[in-house]
Amino acid sequence: MLRRILFFAALLFSAAALADESAIRLVLETKFGLRVEGVQPAPMAGLYEVRVRSPRGTEILYSDAQATHVISSGEIIETASGRNLTEERMRKLSAIEFSTLPLDKAVKIQRGNGRRVLALFSDPYCPYCRRFEKVLQQIDDITVYVFMYPVIQPARIDHSRAVWCSKDRAAAWLALAAREQPKIPAAGPGCANPVNDVLRLGQSLGVNSTPTLFFANGERVSGGLSSEDLVKMLDEVAAAQSAGKSKAN
Repeated sequence: MLRRILFFAALLFSAAALADESAIRLVLETKFGLRVEGVQPAPMAGLYEVRVRSPRGTEILYSDAQATHVISSGEIIETASGRNLTEERMRKLSAIEFSTLPLDKAVKIQRGNGRRVLALFSDPYCPYCRRFEKVLQQIDDITVYVFMYPVIQPARIDHSRAVWCSKDRAAAWLALAAREQPKIPAAGPGCANPVNDVLRLGQSLGVNSTPTLFFANGERVSGGLSSEDLVKMLDEVAAAQSAGKSKAN
């Protein structure tokens, strides 16, 4: 008898969840014209996470069970830990396969043993990118693959091309993107270079702002991080990957 009760309770719960998802989809798609990719319970009781597709890529909204109220551009913060649960979720939803990145089209900058890996889409004339370059210079034991993404001032795209044509690409990039006053590389921009390919790559990945970071587990962060937060994420990713390799062996 108990098994039967539990079975029917599970069916009722499942039916209620499906009804909630159906109601939310109906309202958001018909009333707001949104393309709903998925609905699931949010970390907060009574709230649902709604993943929608927009021209900017995947976004998260929150709704009650019947979509009578919708929270847009809101974030759920776990008060005990201070964790931004919405931000963490977005990092996972927008993650890529890091191994698919064409690293041969990036400027490689290594400090120390280079064991922690980061890919960076950056524009040398983006103020936030230049600020983040100063953060990166504080981090040791890191390899940064810089995908030059000159979208802020397209008229200066040849400066990025000249970086690629330089004998020491890493030094040329840092002189252009990290100094108080950008130093334009002495090399000309006429060599075969991947800058246009990188622009197309960034568009295909939905890189809509600079800097955009991709960690070795594929998770992305749009915008810079403090040195403390960056080191924390780099270490967490490196530790998780090391643990995964140990299990595989």
